[in-house]
Amino acid sequence: MTDFPYTFTFLRHGESIGNAEERFQGQSDFPLTDTGRAQAQVLAERWLRDGVKFDLAVTSSLVRAKETAEIVTSILKIPLEIDPTWVERDNGELSGLTRNEVEERFPRPEFITPYDSFGESGEGDWELYLRAGKAVHELIKRPAGKYLIVTHGGLLNKVMYAILGIPVQANSNGPSFRFENTGFVTFQYVPPRHQWRMIRFESPA
Repeated sequence: MTDFPYTFTFLRHGESIGNAEERFQGQSDFPLTDTGRAQAQVLAERWLRDGVKFDLAVTSSLVRAKETAEIVTSILKIPLEIDPTWVERDNGELSGLTRNEVEERFPRPEFITPYDSFGESGEGDWELYLRAGKAVHELIKRPAGKYLIVTHGGLLNKVMYAILGIPVQANSNGPSFRFENTGFVTFQYVPPRHQWRMIRFESPA
């Protein structure tokens, strides 16, 4: 076994129609744009040239992530598994709305605890953090290997919190990790020492 038996690359999907229209996507199922498909292809072809290897890809069941994963895995010739644990935050009544619509219909409360629902009926920060932690926990139950996980920006932020040991705070304070479309982060992990090492964080301009 190598010093770091696990390598996890967490990848945000390519540009979706919801991204292009500046919508609060949440679990609304927007497909990729042509730009998003091109982004996924460019990244996969670069990884192919660079000799990047994965044993398995795991993707959110939402179409924007699934389509990204299918493009990447078809080029890299790796198996793909769909896992709904990796879907984006349920953002409740905000789902699918534009930024202007959200500002008009749902003014931001003066104070938000981590336990409050997001968008009146969706996942609050604490609930999302717990799901992210569970998703990471399930990954390290798998055999040692190199895994690609294709998912979403909101969930990825809480994955970063779970891995780095950052507490969830009121008013969504604390660090924010910006993953542009097809941005990714790669970690290595040693279970017996509970040792995480971030080896790359890349977010295209």
